[in-house]
Amino acid sequence: MANNVNITSTGIKKVLRLYNEKQALAEYIWNGFDAKADTILIDYTFNALGSIESLKVADNGYGINFSLLKDKFNPFYESEKALEQRIHLHKSTMHGKNGVGRLTFFTFAHAAEWNTTYEEKGLLKNGSIKVAVGALNNYEAKLLNEDVKVNAAIKGKSTGTTVSFAEVQFSKEAMESSIIPYLRAEFCWFLELHKNRGFSIVINGEPLAYQENIIDQEDGLVFKYQESNTTFKVKFIQWKESLHKELSKNYFVNHKGQEVYKDYTTLNKKADEYYHSVFIESEFFDEFDFSSTDYEAQVKLYARTKSSLEYKFLIKNVNELLRAKRKPFLKEFSNKLMEKYAMEGVLPQFNVADEAQRRDLLETLKLMYELQPKLFSGLSIDQKKAFIRLTHVLLNSKERGQLFSVIEGIVELEAEEKEELMNFLAFQD
Repeated sequence: MANNVNITSTGIKKVLRLYNEKQALAEYIWNGFDAKADTILIDYTFNALGSIESLKVADNGYGINFSLLKDKFNPFYESEKALEQRIHLHKSTMHGKNGVGRLTFFTFAHAAEWNTTYEEKGLLKNGSIKVAVGALNNYEAKLLNEDVKVNAAIKGKSTGTTVSFAEVQFSKEAMESSIIPYLRAEFCWFLELHKNRGFSIVINGEPLAYQENIIDQEDGLVFKYQESNTTFKVKFIQWKESLHKELSKNYFVNHKGQEVYKDYTTLNKKADEYYHSVFIESEFFDEFDFSSTDYEAQVKLYARTKSSLEYKFLIKNVNELLRAKRKPFLKEFSNKLMEKYAMEGVLPQFNVADEAQRRDLLETLKLMYELQPKLFSGLSIDQKKAFIRLTHVLLNSKERGQLFSVIEGIVELEAEEKEELMNFLAFQD
């Protein structure tokens, strides 16, 4: 059966114009995980010239039930305005795309075909869905009447979906040097979160080596709240690259290894490149109410909420861990920043006799970066020069202490940061 939709093919491309081939391929992987798959297989072949001849993404999820086809391919039935709104709402979450990403193949291929096996009323059924790049607003779905072939290659599961792409436009070199590294950064936190549950992405028979994105990690940490004998197992990981839209978060896991909640860490979006994840496992989260407000938590006297002493103890210790881990990273990065500033010519020129002033300025700038990287983010060359010049003038005047007020007027300092900066300025005075 052929199906037309309310939005034109050109309109679909316009709405999805921000996707590139890396993001599009990631969408098909997320679709598999959203369908409760724990294994994704990506297989591709190439010719002697390095051109991709075939590309498939297979999962062992629950498949696409043809009786719910309109729901699964919901964007096909929406207007351009409605589809734009759905994408806008989606920006705050990783999952729940409801098919938005299924049309992004037009960024790297001429056609896509979904071959899916699903269970309905105790029976396995198989069907195919085809879409061509020239008519994204028209898809052909066919429920096959032949015996269903079980894809035993993926952990013996009987359901799943394989998407095959025709006339792929990127090369083997692009796949290996650009797309696979992108997938490592996109899925590293997710695969680590579900590592004990056996989740994997396998590319041409080799598991995605997301561990290459790890700079530092500490596993086996235990925080124990003595009063209630509550134990939290903590794993910290610092990543080499940005986690894309996921950013840096705490992941709360129950004793079965299932994620029950996630939230941003206190160091998320601090205008530095300190990408990190914290995985926290405890029986304490088996019946935890993360949604309660402080008032509701007071009413629920015996409930496990964010107002509980155990949770406050945990977050305090996690924050201390993150600050301790971040300090040497920022110190190293501050040295590189000063080298970069010297190359850009934004640092003042000093005579040999002024070596003490040069050293004082550099040490102050480095400390300021270590305390608040936001002070140095998004500045043009002229703004950098002006900011550094102001810092230098204040350091060598009777108003040296005013530097603290200037900084505090630009960014909000935490109590520990205020104390460290004040002590430094007073000591150097």
